[in-house]
Amino acid sequence: CPMENIIGKSVKRIEDLRLLQGQGIYMDDLKIENALHMMVVRSTQAHARIEAIDLSEAKSMGGVVAVLTADDIKDLPDLPGDSPKGGKVVHHPLLAKDTVHYVGQAIDLVLAKSKMAAEDAALAVQVSYQDLEAVVNPFDSLKNTTFLHPHLGSNIAYQKRTLIGEPDDVFANAHKIVGASIQNQRVAPSSMECRGVIAQWDGKTLTVWPSTQAAHSLRDDVAKTLKLKKDSIHVITPDVGGGFGAKFLTYPEDILVAHLAQTYGAVKWIESRSENLLSMTHGRDQIGNLEFACDKDARVLGLRGKIVADMGAYLAGFTAECAIGTIPMLQGPYEHLRHFDITLTEVYTNKVPVSAYRGAGRPEATFFLERLMDLVALEFNLDPTEVRRRNFIQKESFPYVTSTNVKYDSGDYQKALDKLLEVSDYALLRKEQEKAKSEGRYIGMGLATYVECCAFGWDKATVKIKKDGTATVYSGTSPHGQGALTGFAQIVAQTLGVNLQDIEIIFGDTKKVRTGQGTAGSRTLAVGGSSILQASKALQEKLFKLAEHVLEASSRDLEIISGGIQVRGVPSKTVTIKELAQIAAKDKSIPEELRKLEESSKFEIPAATSPFGAHLCVVEVDGKTGEVKILDYICVDDCGTVMNPMLVDGQVHGGIAQAIGQALYEQVVYDSYGQNISGSLMEYVLPRAHLVPSYQTHRTVTPSYTNPLGVKGVGEAGTIGGTPAVANAVIDALKPFGVRHMDMPFWAGKVWEAVKRN
Repeated sequence: CPMENIIGKSVKRIEDLRLLQGQGIYMDDLKIENALHMMVVRSTQAHARIEAIDLSEAKSMGGVVAVLTADDIKDLPDLPGDSPKGGKVVHHPLLAKDTVHYVGQAIDLVLAKSKMAAEDAALAVQVSYQDLEAVVNPFDSLKNTTFLHPHLGSNIAYQKRTLIGEPDDVFANAHKIVGASIQNQRVAPSSMECRGVIAQWDGKTLTVWPSTQAAHSLRDDVAKTLKLKKDSIHVITPDVGGGFGAKFLTYPEDILVAHLAQTYGAVKWIESRSENLLSMTHGRDQIGNLEFACDKDARVLGLRGKIVADMGAYLAGFTAECAIGTIPMLQGPYEHLRHFDITLTEVYTNKVPVSAYRGAGRPEATFFLERLMDLVALEFNLDPTEVRRRNFIQKESFPYVTSTNVKYDSGDYQKALDKLLEVSDYALLRKEQEKAKSEGRYIGMGLATYVECCAFGWDKATVKIKKDGTATVYSGTSPHGQGALTGFAQIVAQTLGVNLQDIEIIFGDTKKVRTGQGTAGSRTLAVGGSSILQASKALQEKLFKLAEHVLEASSRDLEIISGGIQVRGVPSKTVTIKELAQIAAKDKSIPEELRKLEESSKFEIPAATSPFGAHLCVVEVDGKTGEVKILDYICVDDCGTVMNPMLVDGQVHGGIAQAIGQALYEQVVYDSYGQNISGSLMEYVLPRAHLVPSYQTHRTVTPSYTNPLGVKGVGEAGTIGGTPAVANAVIDALKPFGVRHMDMPFWAGKVWEAVKRN
């Protein structure tokens, strides 16, 4: 493939062959000699005082090495939470000591010589509780005098009112006010691989193998908690079977395994699926009582109301920021929406903490906006496409700063919507919808237009040419299924002429890559890829200077070709990368700075990127059973310059699948006692393959100026645009029954009840 054609082409993923051949190494594949197996005894109560713990039977069982409680780790600090100024943070204890605050909270640890022995001993631990009232409903939490953390004096973790513009005047003079109570329910990230961690201590170095998205921050957290020097901790991330944001955090088990390894040499913990659903952080869980102020032309001018975010029992890591991230995105892609009066309240409840999940605030904001926009269309008797068109930020306005102080780098929202209407044959679909209604069939069409902001921080990369002409890339980001290795290799191949199969990507190893900010917020290519590009270009300059001597030509006349460098337009005058590497290694007359074919670069993104798009979902609702069937799904996304269309499609496909899951099937349900009654995959329903349609994915290309690649993140696009598109489609199908709004998920029974009720 000519170098000029590699970027922008659907190059097959270079990481897949090893995985397809069963050569992937995931957490439970790691075999560490003499490692003890850890099992966690978890609370069966949502809110209770621990009266007594009987460890006698567990300690006497065969193969058991130790059974530990909070008293045995009393010198270790709690995991710190995070909240902006004014927030009331309660740190998460590694093991509960006096009080448990959610079902699944860790109380005791069992170490045994086999996993089976550890499991049996964990079942033998007897915990006696004094039940306390469980605070489950977030609105009850605001009123309740039962406080999860009594020293706070309330169950409010954080509260802030955002006033922008003149909302009182706008609402007082509004032609129409359109509003609803809109819930974005609690969901479980449900990656294919659950959590896990292994640690080994040799007296000098603590080696930790975690299933994580952020090796370096986990290293730093372990070092701080255990009071070790960072250089004495070696974190190695094996293959990671998905994370979706939930594996960006450091969890109590990560610290506990690392701590116990210092005493017992090596410890291994692998999470079961039931543990995962009970104790891994959940996502979303926001309820907004919101209203739009509209003028006579259906232009949306103001937004007011209250958003209550259920944070669970503790603020885990950057939990508070995930909910706060909803507020800046509440202008969305709409020009005239400039007046706001929004109060965000984060509350503690007796549930698993909520943290990042594929979008972290942006999906919630978009869902609120897009449901309200459809209600505006209904109120004004306009097509949903027309309402969006009247409200879009115009392409001439970019770069654009929203009233909520978010900078959009570039965009053309009307172009994306127009392309969606064209490729979907929207007008024909509306005619078919009317025809189906006359036949007693209920077809719904759901539109969602979105913009998000993603990519943050910095990352470092090193690119090295070895003596054999192959290249090694060291990256501070650690992909977990997205195909980033292929994207990184394409950058290096195009810049240096090294064949794709001769490029190795090293990541997730804190000894080989000393610093990095991990993978989250759709930052991998925009930030990590840009640092690789900068390092590759610096190395290209070295190669050109070497080639000058060999080809007897000015570097200005040289060009990269597949496998080497040639004089532009003269194929006979070529030198391979391997030949240059060998010359650099052997020829002592070459200046020292040219002989080391290695360059490093740090890239810090100056501003977020703002991908956008328009999604359309077509569903059919069975009026007799309430069953929802997706007939078609068409989307147009804009993620700037496209590195690899196949990778982009893969990310969009996966995001939409999760969006469909949230809209139609998924919800973490707690009963009034705080018991998670969706604690297995029998009750927590994920979409199966036959429930997910074949997607039609399309794109517009509006490059970003924030990074040298011109790319924007796409990892979260499907979940942001997809969930409201599916929800709007279902409610559109129910319009003949007088249904204006329903909360997700659209389970058949719930839809059937709405049909009968109306």
